[in-house]
Amino acid sequence: MVALPSLPLDAQTLKRWSVDEYHRMAESGLLAECDRTELLAGQIILRIAKGTPQVTALRLVATALDQPLSNQPFFVSTQDPIQLDDYSEPEPDLAIVKGNFLDYAAHHPTPQDICLVVEVADSTLKQDCEVKDKLYAQAGINDYWVLDLPQRQLHIFRTPTTTGYTSHLILKQDQQISPLAFPEIMLSLEKLLPPVV
Repeated sequence: MVALPSLPLDAQTLKRWSVDEYHRMAESGLLAECDRTELLAGQIILRIAKGTPQVTALRLVATALDQPLSNQPFFVSTQDPIQLDDYSEPEPDLAIVKGNFLDYAAHHPTPQDICLVVEVADSTLKQDCEVKDKLYAQAGINDYWVLDLPQRQLHIFRTPTTTGYTSHLILKQDQQISPLAFPEIMLSLEKLLPPVV
């Protein structure tokens, strides 16, 4: 494959795609189903294929949250779209969403439907902590976590503003955390991380 030259483009001259336009591109076949993409701030971003540690960590987090939420009016959504605004439709690794999945048969969850967003980072830490954090904060997501697999730590972003989160804590693997909306659910970070091989 030939590498394309990097062009210094002015962000003001780039086309910002809306969520509706993004959906129409997918429906018309311009975006193939095999193209793993998400829409961030009007830009179509290719998603990196997930490695085994990332898949394992996502299953561990989902399992840890599924059971305590089983009798509550919430569900754990994995790798499904959420619509932050007219120009952003990310597909976070995990989200805790109000109601049940049938409530979203006609539309994706929006920020008021979401209690927690989790991204699992193996090679995407910079994007998750320096791009997505701002989009989630601007949308008013109160609790955003990034599980950093290489460093075996958890970034906790809270207190959103229009410019970003004002609280950013980093937990080590021997610490525990509860989602803001569910203080009774205590999670051990060590149990959310894949075993070291």
